[in-house]
Order: sequence, then C-alpha cells, then structure tokens
Amino acid sequence: MNVPLSHVLAVASLLFVIGGVCAVARRSVLMILVGVEFMLTAASLAFVGGALAHGNLDGQAAAILIMGLAAAEAALGLALLVHAKRGGATADIDGYDRLGGQ
Repeated sequence: MNVPLSHVLAVASLLFVIGGVCAVARRSVLMILVGVEFMLTAASLAFVGGALAHGNLDGQAAAILIMGLAAAEAALGLALLVHAKRGGATADIDGYDRLGGQ
C-alpha cells in the first residue's frame, strides 16, 4: 500500500503545528519538551516520507539522526526536571531564569 507523499507531508505538518503550539502555549518544562518531541517526530516523518517517495535512503538516515537528537533532548529535559525537583522548585519555565547569566 502506497501512501501519497502529500498525505504524509500533511500529517507531518499537522504534527509540527501541534508541537509548536504546545511548546509556545505551555508554561511547564515537561510540556514544552513534549512539544519539541512532536516537532522532531514531524520532521522525521517528513524525511522518511520524502525518502520513500524518491527512492532514496538519505531521508531515513536523517530520521535516525533525529531520533538520536530526540533522545538527547529527552535526557536533558529529565535532567532539568530532576534538578528542579531536588532544588524544591516547580516545573514552571519561569524557574529556569538562572540560565540567563545573571
């Protein structure tokens, strides 16, 4: 069964918009990271769909790199949450203002 590239790109675009809205509208670090994960998944889906449509494996290699990036992003997010919980802070994004260099 072949799925047209336009359908794959439509789903990828929808996922990217959902992730962008989630990352911008939420105040929790966890929900911002979930939004970024959605956006990375959308990019990966677009790469794989394009690779399959054009008969090239480069898009699948890019998807594997994006999976590694997503794993690193999840590890960083969990580290930030554990650090915040140990310090008695909440997961609210306003609690992470010390990274600004002040």
